[in-house]
Amino acid sequence: MGRKPAKSKEKRQQRKEEIARISASQAVVNKANNQEDPMSPFPVFRKFEKSGLTAVLECKPCGSLDGATLDWIFDLEKRNMKALYEACEWGWNEKVKKEEMTDDRAWYLIARTPEPESKPVAFSHFRFDMDFGDEVLYCYELQLEEEVRRKGLGKFMLQVLELIGFSANMKKVILTVLKHNPEAKAFFTALKYTIDETSPEDNVHEQYHYEILSKMNKKLLPS
Repeated sequence: MGRKPAKSKEKRQQRKEEIARISASQAVVNKANNQEDPMSPFPVFRKFEKSGLTAVLECKPCGSLDGATLDWIFDLEKRNMKALYEACEWGWNEKVKKEEMTDDRAWYLIARTPEPESKPVAFSHFRFDMDFGDEVLYCYELQLEEEVRRKGLGKFMLQVLELIGFSANMKKVILTVLKHNPEAKAFFTALKYTIDETSPEDNVHEQYHYEILSKMNKKLLPS
């Protein structure tokens, strides 16, 4: 029997290396998901105080949230996003949205007014996940009540997400923004989010109503 061609060996080796790489990345994601509280190393970031607004932040997996908080989360999502969803091909499907937002992998960063009121005023729904073979913190939502907007809270919460993601060795924070929501696009762009390599490009056959933005973890970039 003849020897197997060198190219075949090379391909097998490349495949083994790719499998090992993905396995290592998944282990990083699993470790991030096994944290009890991703904010525990950063106690100073639990409190936001600016522009007359004081808020206390907490970070929890979806499964540990009480029913009243989950009801508020979905109600705010609906108030803020239903019309935007209906204005594009996604449409608004309450059942599908609820399933996505209560998925076992969902984490929530929640801002509340101080005790004794402890009223929720903003949330981010995110996941530690694999995206095209990379370990990422995927920010699904960042929603604020009207009365706490334009005070710096949204920016602060996004920076906390970056801190959480990068400290857990995620390669990037990634998110989806609707093109017909220019205010959101301007917000993320001002915070140095750029078009991700996975964002679909418009062509003669298809026009996309969304873009994927990301910010890389500079610690993990090749030197």
